[in-house]
Amino acid sequence: MSLNNFFFRSFRILLYPISLLYRSGVIIRNLLYDIGWLKSASFQIPVICVGNLSIGGTGKSPMVEYICRHLNDGHHPAILSRGYKRRTRGYLLAGAQTTAREIGDEPMQFHIKFPEIAVAVGEKRTKAIPQLLFDRPETDVIILDDAFQHRAVRPGLNMLLTDCNRLYTRDFFLPTGDLRDQRSSAVRAHAIVVTKCDPEMNIEEAEDIRKELKLLAYQSLFFTSIRYGIPFHIGRGDQCLLDRDTEVLLVCGVANPEPLKSYLGTKVAAFSAICFRDHHIFNRDDIHEIRGRFERMPAGRKIILTTEKDSVRLSEFGDLIDALPLYVLPISVHFMFAGEAAFNKLIDNFIRSNKQTNSQA
Repeated sequence: MSLNNFFFRSFRILLYPISLLYRSGVIIRNLLYDIGWLKSASFQIPVICVGNLSIGGTGKSPMVEYICRHLNDGHHPAILSRGYKRRTRGYLLAGAQTTAREIGDEPMQFHIKFPEIAVAVGEKRTKAIPQLLFDRPETDVIILDDAFQHRAVRPGLNMLLTDCNRLYTRDFFLPTGDLRDQRSSAVRAHAIVVTKCDPEMNIEEAEDIRKELKLLAYQSLFFTSIRYGIPFHIGRGDQCLLDRDTEVLLVCGVANPEPLKSYLGTKVAAFSAICFRDHHIFNRDDIHEIRGRFERMPAGRKIILTTEKDSVRLSEFGDLIDALPLYVLPISVHFMFAGEAAFNKLIDNFIRSNKQTNSQA
């Protein structure tokens, strides 16, 4: 553990009394929903929620993209997100001229990768869903991004993600830990997905996690790892293979850059990193800092590498980055232990059951 990490964790422990207050607030809020004093709205259309119990870094975006790819053949899915750190408020449907500043980096990432899919943002999901269905009436399934703890909408299929290296069972409430909801809220999940697993994880290790999570009879468990693609230039789109002759300057603003750093350590000659806060909004000073760090790198074959999420904000500085060898590293979800077919079937059965229920109503 680094010295900085040690002091940071020690400081968070000192905030334990605040965590107890936060915990009390979460428990009371959940209780009010459980007894019906606060109402949850349901919709006839199939609603799939992808979320977690902690703050950031569990791989929600790759999972949303996976579900979109699965549903794109035969369905008309739409994505509804809160639009974290956007500079607008209220409901907004992404269009041809939309920017990340208007809807947030992750919704913009979805919009770029799936231009045929409706992508909308809205803090109040109970109001945003009817508006989205009015704007895009062909929509036949809605994916709620990062909405597990927002109980104003009751999804028909709740997917709870947890980082293999930071299972929610081992965490505590903010600010001492990273939990923003009770561990017991996991009972609302129909599927629990353990993300960012070591690709070499064996079945015995998976079984230990299964026992720790204490699944209920109606819950399914899946294990996924990150699969990295071939980097492509942020503007031109041409690809660049990572190898032992390449030195990389990593630029990222994600919650947990450690898996990415570990991956680069196995692929390139050397790398250094400029890490910003999660959902960082880049400015011109940042671009000048990146350019300066890159120019001071002594290697002959060198590139700048960033994440898909960060690329949607960096691309706004076309006049400053066009000449830089700035590449985007795509990632995708890989299901382990032959879980992909069962996961797809879970989604298909849910949508089919929802349609049958509505047709009989």
